[in-house]
Amino acid sequence: MVRPTRFPSRPFARLFAAAAAVVLVTAAVPAAAQSTIRDTEIEGIIREWSDPVFSAMGLEPSEVEVLLVNDPTLNAFATRGRIMGINTGLILRTEDPNQLLGVIAHEAGHIKNRHTLRDGAQSAGMQPFLMSMALGALAIVAGEPGAGAALLGSGQYFGTLNALRYIQSQEGEADITAARGLDAAGQSGRGLVEFFENFRSQEVFSDARRFPYFRSHPLSGQRIEALRRPVEAMPNYGVVDSPERLAQHALIRAKIHAFMDAPTQTLRTYLDNDPSFPARYARAIAWYRDGQTQRALNATDALIAEDLENPFLWELKGQILFEEGRPTEAIDAHRRSVELRPDAPLLRINLAHALIETNDPARLAEAVDQLKRAVAREDDNTLAWRLLAQAYASQGKEGEARLASAEFYFAAGGQEQATQFALRARDMLDRGSLEWRRAMDIVLASGATMDDIQDLDRRQEQRRDRQTVVTPPGA
Repeated sequence: MVRPTRFPSRPFARLFAAAAAVVLVTAAVPAAAQSTIRDTEIEGIIREWSDPVFSAMGLEPSEVEVLLVNDPTLNAFATRGRIMGINTGLILRTEDPNQLLGVIAHEAGHIKNRHTLRDGAQSAGMQPFLMSMALGALAIVAGEPGAGAALLGSGQYFGTLNALRYIQSQEGEADITAARGLDAAGQSGRGLVEFFENFRSQEVFSDARRFPYFRSHPLSGQRIEALRRPVEAMPNYGVVDSPERLAQHALIRAKIHAFMDAPTQTLRTYLDNDPSFPARYARAIAWYRDGQTQRALNATDALIAEDLENPFLWELKGQILFEEGRPTEAIDAHRRSVELRPDAPLLRINLAHALIETNDPARLAEAVDQLKRAVAREDDNTLAWRLLAQAYASQGKEGEARLASAEFYFAAGGQEQATQFALRARDMLDRGSLEWRRAMDIVLASGATMDDIQDLDRRQEQRRDRQTVVTPPGA
Protein backbone atom coordinates (compact mmCIF):
# COMPACT_ATOMS: atom_id res chain seq x y z
CA MET A 1 0.00 0.00 0.00
CA VAL A 2 2.89 2.33 0.24
CA ARG A 3 5.55 2.55 -2.38
CA PRO A 4 8.63 4.71 -3.14
CA THR A 5 7.79 7.16 -6.00
CA ARG A 6 7.32 6.75 -9.70
CA PHE A 7 10.54 5.29 -10.69
CA PRO A 8 11.71 1.78 -10.30
CA SER A 9 8.33 1.30 -8.70
CA ARG A 10 7.03 -1.19 -6.18
CA PRO A 11 3.86 -0.86 -4.08
CA PHE A 12 3.99 0.36 -0.42
CA ALA A 13 1.78 -2.32 0.73
CA ARG A 14 4.46 -3.98 -1.14
CA LEU A 15 6.88 -1.84 0.41
CA PHE A 16 7.73 -5.17 1.77
CA ALA A 17 6.51 -7.53 -0.82
CA ALA A 18 4.95 -6.91 -4.12
CA ALA A 19 2.33 -4.40 -4.91
CA ALA A 20 -0.86 -3.15 -3.41
CA ALA A 21 -2.57 0.07 -2.57
CA VAL A 22 0.86 1.22 -1.80
CA VAL A 23 3.55 0.91 -4.32
CA LEU A 24 6.90 1.35 -2.77
CA VAL A 25 9.67 2.20 -5.14
CA THR A 26 13.12 1.19 -4.05
CA ALA A 27 16.28 2.33 -5.74
CA ALA A 28 19.62 0.58 -5.76
CA VAL A 29 21.30 2.91 -3.31
CA PRO A 30 23.04 2.41 0.04
CA ALA A 31 20.84 1.23 2.88
CA ALA A 32 21.28 4.53 4.66
CA ALA A 33 19.85 6.47 1.73
CA GLN A 34 16.27 7.66 1.70
CA SER A 35 13.61 6.78 -0.81
CA THR A 36 10.25 8.13 -1.82
CA ILE A 37 7.09 6.09 -1.40
CA ARG A 38 3.84 5.76 -3.30
CA ASP A 39 0.48 4.99 -1.80
CA THR A 40 -2.74 5.62 -3.70
CA GLU A 41 -4.81 6.02 -0.54
CA ILE A 42 -2.45 8.43 1.24
CA GLU A 43 -1.74 10.40 -1.92
CA GLY A 44 -5.46 10.78 -2.57
CA ILE A 45 -6.12 12.17 0.89
CA ILE A 46 -3.24 14.64 0.74
CA ARG A 47 -4.27 15.84 -2.71
CA GLU A 48 -7.88 16.21 -1.54
CA TRP A 49 -6.68 18.51 1.25
CA SER A 50 -3.99 20.42 -0.60
CA ASP A 51 -5.30 20.98 -4.13
CA PRO A 52 -7.85 23.64 -3.08
CA VAL A 53 -5.07 25.49 -1.25
CA PHE A 54 -2.78 25.31 -4.29
CA SER A 55 -5.59 26.70 -6.44
CA ALA A 56 -6.25 29.48 -3.94
CA MET A 57 -2.56 30.41 -4.17
CA GLY A 58 -2.78 30.66 -7.94
CA LEU A 59 -0.91 27.41 -8.54
CA GLU A 60 -2.17 24.74 -10.93
CA PRO A 61 -2.54 21.64 -8.69
CA SER A 62 -1.64 19.21 -11.48
CA GLU A 63 1.71 20.99 -11.86
CA VAL A 64 2.68 20.58 -8.19
CA GLU A 65 4.37 17.26 -7.42
CA VAL A 66 4.05 16.18 -3.78
CA LEU A 67 6.53 13.44 -2.87
CA LEU A 68 6.29 11.30 0.25
CA VAL A 69 9.81 10.67 1.50
CA ASN A 70 10.47 7.49 3.45
CA ASP A 71 12.47 9.05 6.27
CA PRO A 72 11.70 9.14 10.01
CA THR A 73 13.27 12.56 10.52
CA LEU A 74 11.18 15.71 10.66
CA ASN A 75 11.76 17.40 7.33
CA ALA A 76 10.13 18.83 4.19
CA PHE A 77 11.40 20.75 1.18
CA ALA A 78 10.36 22.58 -1.96
CA THR A 79 12.50 22.93 -5.03
CA ARG A 80 12.54 23.65 -8.72
CA GLY A 81 10.00 22.14 -11.04
CA ARG A 82 7.20 22.76 -8.50
CA ILE A 83 8.29 19.73 -6.50
CA MET A 84 7.84 19.38 -2.77
CA GLY A 85 8.76 16.53 -0.48
CA ILE A 86 7.26 15.64 2.89
CA ASN A 87 9.06 13.15 5.15
CA THR A 88 7.00 10.44 6.78
CA GLY A 89 8.64 11.54 10.03
CA LEU A 90 7.13 14.99 9.71
CA ILE A 91 3.68 13.60 8.94
CA LEU A 92 3.81 11.44 12.07
CA ARG A 93 4.73 14.45 14.21
CA THR A 94 1.73 16.52 13.12
CA GLU A 95 -1.09 16.43 15.65
CA ASP A 96 -3.97 17.08 13.30
CA PRO A 97 -4.77 17.60 9.60
CA ASN A 98 -4.53 21.38 9.82
CA GLN A 99 -0.93 21.20 11.02
CA LEU A 100 0.05 18.93 8.13
CA LEU A 101 -1.82 21.09 5.65
CA GLY A 102 -0.09 24.14 7.10
CA VAL A 103 3.34 22.68 6.36
CA ILE A 104 2.27 21.72 2.84
CA ALA A 105 0.95 25.25 2.32
CA HIS A 106 4.24 26.71 3.57
CA GLU A 107 6.24 24.66 1.06
CA ALA A 108 3.76 25.66 -1.64
CA GLY A 109 4.46 29.25 -0.58
CA HIS A 110 8.10 28.77 -1.54
CA ILE A 111 7.00 27.39 -4.91
CA LYS A 112 4.54 30.23 -5.46
CA ASN A 113 7.17 32.83 -4.59
CA ARG A 114 9.73 31.16 -6.88
CA HIS A 115 12.32 31.25 -4.13
CA THR A 116 14.48 28.46 -5.49
CA LEU A 117 14.68 30.17 -8.87
CA ARG A 118 15.28 33.66 -7.56
CA ASP A 119 17.98 32.59 -5.13
CA GLY A 120 20.17 31.20 -7.89
CA ALA A 121 20.26 34.58 -9.57
CA GLN A 122 21.01 36.45 -6.37
CA SER A 123 24.25 34.80 -5.45
CA ALA A 124 26.82 32.77 -7.32
CA GLY A 125 27.70 31.27 -3.98
CA MET A 126 24.30 29.64 -3.95
CA GLN A 127 25.00 27.58 -7.05
CA PRO A 128 26.26 24.46 -5.23
CA PHE A 129 23.14 24.46 -3.08
CA LEU A 130 20.80 24.97 -6.02
CA MET A 131 22.58 22.29 -8.00
CA SER A 132 22.13 19.88 -5.11
CA MET A 133 18.45 20.72 -4.93
CA ALA A 134 17.97 20.41 -8.68
CA LEU A 135 19.89 17.15 -8.96
CA GLY A 136 18.07 15.74 -5.96
CA ALA A 137 14.68 16.55 -7.42
CA LEU A 138 15.65 15.27 -10.84
CA ALA A 139 16.98 12.05 -9.37
CA ILE A 140 13.67 11.48 -7.64
CA VAL A 141 11.54 12.30 -10.66
CA ALA A 142 13.77 10.29 -12.99
CA GLY A 143 13.72 7.10 -11.02
CA GLU A 144 16.31 7.26 -8.29
CA PRO A 145 14.27 8.34 -5.26
CA GLY A 146 16.84 7.08 -2.78
CA ALA A 147 19.65 8.99 -4.41
CA GLY A 148 17.48 12.09 -4.71
CA ALA A 149 16.48 12.04 -1.08
CA ALA A 150 20.09 11.50 -0.06
CA LEU A 151 21.14 14.59 -2.01
CA LEU A 152 18.32 16.68 -0.65
CA GLY A 153 19.03 15.56 2.90
CA SER A 154 22.79 15.75 2.77
CA GLY A 155 24.82 17.50 5.43
CA GLN A 156 26.35 19.70 2.74
CA TYR A 157 22.87 20.89 1.76
CA PHE A 158 21.95 21.89 5.27
CA GLY A 159 25.41 23.27 5.95
CA THR A 160 25.06 25.56 2.98
CA LEU A 161 21.68 26.72 4.16
CA ASN A 162 22.97 27.47 7.63
CA ALA A 163 25.95 29.34 6.26
CA LEU A 164 23.62 31.47 4.18
CA ARG A 165 21.05 32.77 6.61
CA TYR A 166 19.43 34.53 3.71
CA ILE A 167 16.43 32.27 4.02
CA GLN A 168 15.04 34.10 7.05
CA SER A 169 13.19 36.64 4.90
CA GLN A 170 12.02 34.00 2.48
CA GLU A 171 10.63 31.88 5.29
CA GLY A 172 8.54 34.83 6.42
CA GLU A 173 7.27 35.36 2.88
CA ALA A 174 6.33 31.69 2.55
CA ASP A 175 4.55 31.84 5.92
CA ILE A 176 2.32 34.70 4.84
CA THR A 177 1.68 33.22 1.41
CA ALA A 178 0.65 29.96 3.10
CA ALA A 179 -1.65 31.71 5.57
CA ARG A 180 -3.37 33.67 2.83
CA GLY A 181 -3.75 30.57 0.66
CA LEU A 182 -5.23 28.57 3.52
CA ASP A 183 -7.71 31.33 4.35
CA ALA A 184 -8.71 31.76 0.71
CA ALA A 185 -9.40 28.02 0.58
CA GLY A 186 -11.61 28.26 3.69
CA GLN A 187 -9.02 26.75 6.02
CA SER A 188 -7.39 28.09 9.17
CA GLY A 189 -3.71 29.00 9.42
CA ARG A 190 -3.78 28.06 13.09
CA GLY A 191 -2.17 24.67 12.43
CA LEU A 192 0.93 26.21 10.86
CA VAL A 193 1.43 28.48 13.88
CA GLU A 194 0.86 25.58 16.27
CA PHE A 195 3.31 23.39 14.40
CA PHE A 196 6.02 26.03 14.67
CA GLU A 197 5.24 26.67 18.35
CA ASN A 198 5.53 22.95 19.13
CA PHE A 199 9.14 22.98 17.93
CA ARG A 200 10.20 26.46 18.98
CA SER A 201 12.74 24.93 21.41
CA GLN A 202 14.65 23.52 18.43
CA GLU A 203 16.16 26.96 17.94
CA VAL A 204 18.33 26.52 21.02
CA PHE A 205 19.95 23.29 19.80
CA SER A 206 23.12 23.00 17.78
CA ASP A 207 22.78 22.05 14.11
CA ALA A 208 23.77 18.49 14.97
CA ARG A 209 20.75 18.11 17.28
CA ARG A 210 18.26 20.26 15.43
CA PHE A 211 15.63 18.58 13.26
CA PRO A 212 16.57 18.89 9.57
CA TYR A 213 13.42 20.90 8.89
CA PHE A 214 14.45 23.62 11.29
CA ARG A 215 17.98 23.75 9.98
CA SER A 216 16.58 24.75 6.59
CA HIS A 217 13.55 26.58 8.05
CA PRO A 218 15.02 28.43 11.08
CA LEU A 219 12.50 29.51 13.67
CA SER A 220 12.49 32.58 15.85
CA GLY A 221 10.02 34.11 18.25
CA GLN A 222 9.80 37.15 16.01
CA ARG A 223 8.94 35.02 12.98
CA ILE A 224 6.20 33.13 14.83
CA GLU A 225 4.66 36.35 16.14
CA ALA A 226 4.82 37.90 12.67
CA LEU A 227 2.77 34.96 11.45
CA ARG A 228 0.40 34.68 14.40
CA ARG A 229 -0.97 38.22 14.18
CA PRO A 230 -2.28 38.09 10.58
CA VAL A 231 -3.46 34.49 10.98
CA GLU A 232 -5.58 35.33 14.02
CA ALA A 233 -7.13 38.24 12.12
CA MET A 234 -8.17 36.13 9.12
CA PRO A 235 -11.86 35.25 8.61
CA ASN A 236 -11.32 31.48 8.72
CA TYR A 237 -9.07 31.37 11.77
CA GLY A 238 -11.78 29.60 13.77
CA VAL A 239 -12.35 26.82 11.25
CA VAL A 240 -11.59 23.42 12.75
CA ASP A 241 -10.88 20.05 11.16
CA SER A 242 -13.96 18.03 10.31
CA PRO A 243 -14.44 14.57 11.86
CA GLU A 244 -13.82 13.11 8.38
CA ARG A 245 -10.44 14.83 8.10
CA LEU A 246 -9.45 13.81 11.59
CA ALA A 247 -10.26 10.21 10.66
CA GLN A 248 -8.21 10.53 7.47
CA HIS A 249 -5.24 11.91 9.39
CA ALA A 250 -5.45 9.02 11.85
CA LEU A 251 -5.56 6.58 8.93
CA ILE A 252 -2.49 8.12 7.28
CA ARG A 253 -0.52 7.91 10.51
CA ALA A 254 -1.64 4.33 11.17
CA LYS A 255 -0.70 3.20 7.69
CA ILE A 256 2.74 4.82 7.81
CA HIS A 257 3.43 3.32 11.23
CA ALA A 258 2.26 -0.11 10.08
CA PHE A 259 4.43 -0.19 6.98
CA MET A 260 7.48 1.63 8.33
CA ASP A 261 7.77 0.45 11.93
CA ALA A 262 8.65 -3.03 13.06
CA PRO A 263 5.45 -5.14 13.39
CA THR A 264 6.01 -5.57 17.12
CA GLN A 265 6.21 -1.81 17.55
CA THR A 266 3.02 -1.29 15.54
CA LEU A 267 1.20 -3.86 17.67
CA ARG A 268 2.35 -2.07 20.83
CA THR A 269 1.08 1.23 19.43
CA TYR A 270 -2.26 -0.12 18.22
CA LEU A 271 -3.36 -2.48 20.97
CA ASP A 272 -5.94 -5.24 20.51
CA ASN A 273 -8.41 -3.37 22.73
CA ASP A 274 -8.50 -0.41 20.29
CA PRO A 275 -11.57 -1.00 18.05
CA SER A 276 -11.03 2.03 15.80
CA PHE A 277 -10.66 1.53 12.06
CA PRO A 278 -7.08 2.92 11.89
CA ALA A 279 -5.98 0.59 14.71
CA ARG A 280 -7.55 -2.49 13.12
CA TYR A 281 -6.07 -1.50 9.74
CA ALA A 282 -2.62 -1.10 11.30
CA ARG A 283 -2.82 -4.44 13.10
CA ALA A 284 -3.82 -6.26 9.89
CA ILE A 285 -0.79 -4.79 8.11
CA ALA A 286 1.50 -5.59 11.04
CA TRP A 287 0.36 -9.23 11.13
CA TYR A 288 0.89 -9.48 7.38
CA ARG A 289 4.41 -8.10 7.67
CA ASP A 290 5.09 -10.37 10.63
CA GLY A 291 4.28 -13.46 8.60
CA GLN A 292 0.98 -14.14 10.39
CA THR A 293 -0.77 -14.47 7.06
CA GLN A 294 -4.03 -16.09 8.07
CA ARG A 295 -4.49 -13.71 10.98
CA ALA A 296 -3.86 -10.78 8.64
CA LEU A 297 -6.34 -12.15 6.09
CA ASN A 298 -8.99 -12.71 8.75
CA ALA A 299 -8.56 -9.15 10.01
CA THR A 300 -8.68 -7.73 6.48
CA ASP A 301 -11.77 -9.77 5.59
CA ALA A 302 -13.49 -8.44 8.71
CA LEU A 303 -12.75 -4.87 7.62
CA ILE A 304 -13.95 -5.58 4.08
CA ALA A 305 -17.19 -7.05 5.41
CA GLU A 306 -17.91 -3.69 7.04
CA ASP A 307 -16.96 -1.66 3.94
CA LEU A 308 -17.27 -3.65 0.73
CA GLU A 309 -16.66 -0.55 -1.39
CA ASN A 310 -13.21 0.28 0.02
CA PRO A 311 -10.70 -0.41 -2.80
CA PHE A 312 -7.70 -0.17 -0.49
CA LEU A 313 -8.87 -2.99 1.74
CA TRP A 314 -9.25 -5.19 -1.33
CA GLU A 315 -5.80 -4.07 -2.39
CA LEU A 316 -4.38 -5.06 0.97
CA LYS A 317 -5.98 -8.49 0.71
CA GLY A 318 -4.54 -8.93 -2.77
CA GLN A 319 -1.15 -7.85 -1.57
CA ILE A 320 -1.13 -10.26 1.35
CA LEU A 321 -2.03 -13.17 -0.94
CA PHE A 322 0.47 -12.11 -3.60
CA GLU A 323 3.31 -11.77 -1.14
CA GLU A 324 2.40 -15.17 0.29
CA GLY A 325 3.10 -16.65 -3.14
CA ARG A 326 -0.57 -17.06 -4.05
CA PRO A 327 -0.95 -14.80 -7.12
CA THR A 328 -3.93 -16.68 -8.56
CA GLU A 329 -5.90 -16.10 -5.36
CA ALA A 330 -4.79 -12.47 -5.30
CA ILE A 331 -6.30 -11.72 -8.72
CA ASP A 332 -9.92 -11.43 -7.61
CA ALA A 333 -9.05 -9.03 -4.77
CA HIS A 334 -6.89 -6.85 -7.03
CA ARG A 335 -9.51 -6.90 -9.76
CA ARG A 336 -12.12 -5.71 -7.28
CA SER A 337 -9.86 -2.84 -6.18
CA VAL A 338 -9.53 -1.77 -9.83
CA GLU A 339 -13.28 -1.95 -10.34
CA LEU A 340 -13.75 0.37 -7.38
CA ARG A 341 -10.95 2.79 -8.38
CA PRO A 342 -10.42 2.48 -12.15
CA ASP A 343 -8.54 5.79 -12.23
CA ALA A 344 -5.71 4.50 -9.98
CA PRO A 345 -2.70 3.28 -12.03
CA LEU A 346 -1.02 1.61 -9.07
CA LEU A 347 -4.01 -0.66 -8.50
CA ARG A 348 -3.96 -1.75 -12.13
CA ILE A 349 -0.24 -2.49 -11.84
CA ASN A 350 -0.92 -4.72 -8.84
CA LEU A 351 -3.52 -6.67 -10.81
CA ALA A 352 -1.23 -7.03 -13.81
CA HIS A 353 1.63 -8.21 -11.62
CA ALA A 354 -0.54 -10.94 -10.10
CA LEU A 355 -1.73 -12.02 -13.57
CA ILE A 356 1.85 -12.29 -14.83
CA GLU A 357 3.07 -14.19 -11.79
CA THR A 358 0.53 -16.98 -12.36
CA ASN A 359 2.70 -17.99 -15.36
CA ASP A 360 -0.50 -18.64 -17.28
CA PRO A 361 -0.11 -17.53 -20.93
CA ALA A 362 -3.87 -17.08 -21.15
CA ARG A 363 -3.68 -14.25 -18.61
CA LEU A 364 -1.00 -12.22 -20.39
CA ALA A 365 -3.38 -10.31 -22.65
CA GLU A 366 -5.30 -8.98 -19.66
CA ALA A 367 -2.04 -8.08 -17.92
CA VAL A 368 -0.88 -6.14 -20.96
CA ASP A 369 -4.21 -4.31 -21.14
CA GLN A 370 -4.04 -3.32 -17.47
CA LEU A 371 -0.45 -2.09 -17.81
CA LYS A 372 -1.21 -0.07 -20.93
CA ARG A 373 -4.06 1.61 -19.10
CA ALA A 374 -1.74 2.32 -16.17
CA VAL A 375 1.01 3.94 -18.24
CA ALA A 376 -1.57 5.96 -20.15
CA ARG A 377 -2.20 7.78 -16.86
CA GLU A 378 1.30 7.54 -15.39
CA ASP A 379 3.84 7.23 -18.18
CA ASP A 380 6.88 7.46 -15.90
CA ASN A 381 6.06 4.44 -13.76
CA THR A 382 9.05 2.17 -14.19
CA LEU A 383 7.46 -0.86 -12.55
CA ALA A 384 4.66 -0.76 -15.10
CA TRP A 385 7.11 -0.55 -18.00
CA ARG A 386 9.26 -3.37 -16.61
CA LEU A 387 6.25 -5.64 -16.21
CA LEU A 388 5.00 -4.70 -19.66
CA ALA A 389 8.36 -5.67 -21.17
CA GLN A 390 8.15 -8.98 -19.31
CA ALA A 391 4.61 -9.65 -20.53
CA TYR A 392 5.40 -8.80 -24.15
CA ALA A 393 8.49 -11.01 -24.08
CA SER A 394 6.41 -13.90 -22.76
CA GLN A 395 4.02 -13.34 -25.68
CA GLY A 396 6.91 -13.45 -28.14
CA LYS A 397 6.45 -9.79 -29.10
CA GLU A 398 10.11 -8.83 -29.11
CA GLY A 399 9.69 -5.41 -30.70
CA GLU A 400 7.08 -4.33 -28.17
CA ALA A 401 9.16 -5.81 -25.34
CA ARG A 402 12.21 -3.81 -26.35
CA LEU A 403 10.14 -0.66 -26.69
CA ALA A 404 8.76 -1.19 -23.16
CA SER A 405 12.35 -1.64 -21.94
CA ALA A 406 13.25 1.63 -23.67
CA GLU A 407 10.33 3.31 -21.90
CA PHE A 408 11.56 1.85 -18.60
CA TYR A 409 15.01 3.37 -18.97
CA PHE A 410 13.60 6.62 -20.32
CA ALA A 411 11.37 6.99 -17.25
CA ALA A 412 14.29 6.09 -14.98
CA GLY A 413 16.58 8.68 -16.57
CA GLY A 414 18.84 6.16 -18.34
CA GLN A 415 18.92 7.95 -21.69
CA GLU A 416 21.72 5.88 -23.21
CA GLN A 417 20.06 2.56 -22.41
CA ALA A 418 16.68 3.92 -23.50
CA THR A 419 18.13 4.90 -26.87
CA GLN A 420 19.77 1.52 -27.37
CA PHE A 421 16.55 -0.37 -26.68
CA ALA A 422 14.53 2.07 -28.80
CA LEU A 423 16.86 1.52 -31.76
CA ARG A 424 16.50 -2.24 -31.42
CA ALA A 425 12.72 -1.94 -31.10
CA ARG A 426 12.51 0.30 -34.17
CA ASP A 427 13.98 -2.41 -36.38
CA MET A 428 11.40 -4.95 -35.12
CA LEU A 429 8.26 -2.82 -35.29
CA ASP A 430 6.07 -2.01 -38.26
CA ARG A 431 7.40 1.16 -39.81
CA GLY A 432 5.00 4.04 -39.24
CA SER A 433 3.08 2.29 -36.46
CA LEU A 434 2.33 4.09 -33.21
CA GLU A 435 4.94 1.94 -31.44
CA TRP A 436 7.54 2.64 -34.14
CA ARG A 437 6.93 6.38 -33.84
CA ARG A 438 7.34 6.21 -30.07
CA ALA A 439 10.65 4.41 -30.48
CA MET A 440 11.73 7.19 -32.84
CA ASP A 441 10.65 9.81 -30.27
CA ILE A 442 12.90 8.23 -27.65
CA VAL A 443 15.84 8.12 -30.06
CA LEU A 444 15.35 11.75 -31.06
CA ALA A 445 15.04 12.74 -27.39
CA SER A 446 18.64 11.61 -26.98
CA GLY A 447 19.74 14.46 -29.25
CA ALA A 448 20.01 12.42 -32.43
CA THR A 449 18.82 14.02 -35.68
CA MET A 450 17.04 12.46 -38.63
CA ASP A 451 20.34 12.69 -40.53
CA ASP A 452 21.98 10.63 -37.78
CA ILE A 453 19.26 8.02 -38.00
CA GLN A 454 19.41 7.86 -41.81
CA ASP A 455 23.19 7.50 -41.63
CA LEU A 456 22.75 4.66 -39.13
CA ASP A 457 20.25 2.97 -41.43
CA ARG A 458 22.70 3.18 -44.35
CA ARG A 459 25.52 1.69 -42.30
CA GLN A 460 23.27 -1.12 -41.06
CA GLU A 461 22.18 -1.87 -44.62
CA GLN A 462 25.77 -1.96 -45.77
CA ARG A 463 26.66 -4.30 -42.91
CA ARG A 464 23.81 -6.63 -43.83
CA ASP A 465 24.91 -6.63 -47.47
CA ARG A 466 28.45 -7.61 -46.49
CA GLN A 467 27.14 -10.41 -44.31
CA THR A 468 24.92 -11.82 -47.06
CA VAL A 469 26.38 -14.96 -48.53
CA VAL A 470 25.45 -15.59 -52.14
CA THR A 471 25.39 -19.28 -52.93
CA PRO A 472 26.62 -20.05 -56.51
CA PRO A 473 24.09 -21.83 -58.75
CA GLY A 474 24.42 -25.59 -58.62
CA ALA A 475 26.50 -25.55 -55.47
